[in-house]
Amino acid sequence: MTQIRPIRAGGTAAVWLFVGFCLFAFAFMILSSFKDSTQILNSPWSLPSTLDFANWARAWDSAGFGTAAINTVVLVVSASVVVVGISAPAAYALSRRRTRVANGLTMLFVLGLGIPLQVIVLPLYQVLAEIGLIDSLFGLFLVYVATQLPFTVFLLTGFFRSLPSELEEAAALDGLTAGGTFFRIMLPLAKGGLVTALLLTAISLWNETLLGLMFIQDTEKYTLSLALIGFIQQQQYNGADYGALFAGVSITILPMLVLYAWLGRRITEGLTEGVGK
Repeated sequence: MTQIRPIRAGGTAAVWLFVGFCLFAFAFMILSSFKDSTQILNSPWSLPSTLDFANWARAWDSAGFGTAAINTVVLVVSASVVVVGISAPAAYALSRRRTRVANGLTMLFVLGLGIPLQVIVLPLYQVLAEIGLIDSLFGLFLVYVATQLPFTVFLLTGFFRSLPSELEEAAALDGLTAGGTFFRIMLPLAKGGLVTALLLTAISLWNETLLGLMFIQDTEKYTLSLALIGFIQQQQYNGADYGALFAGVSITILPMLVLYAWLGRRITEGLTEGVGK
């Protein structure tokens, strides 16, 4: 124990240093979004003289972050709901079936977690090109759903396995079918796992960039991450507008920070509910 205490103290100090750095970077980003480029370059550590939202308005309208935000919200919400909607019954069936087929399918989903996204980008591009869904938000939606299914099914399988099988036996004695047992009993009991899976999927898709770069070319169909990259490239030709750039970064980051600050405890509790049961 005497040897562990210094290590624990050092680890705690490192964690708090990292937290302090993140808070400092966040504060610098928000404050810089209210300054013009001259103020940012000449006095980067000073407070803004006024809370002028001109940078935010310019980023939202001129830089295309407004359209990108709408595209991102529609894509993330719809894909997250569909992923959880497909994964929940699949995970329930896999968690309750103790056959070789079910075990093999579960292993396939686990193996899907280990496949790097870069490996499947070109095959996905070829498939979407053949069906005419390149540069299509619906095509990107299908790719998002397909790439998020392995993790979500794996996560929800653990939750359904943690639920007592006696509930199903009691439901069967009461005359409920397998579908009725799932929708009326097991699904409400797994609400914590479903919310966790939904939030983790939404956070992952909100920050996604590689697939968007590969399948979207039209600027009107950009997501927030693509709009940010396009705005940075645009500044190389039109001159640097660091205030609008920091405002664009804030628009991209703040929604997920607010969501995690609001529901972060729910995510942590949900991740630990099905562990070790």
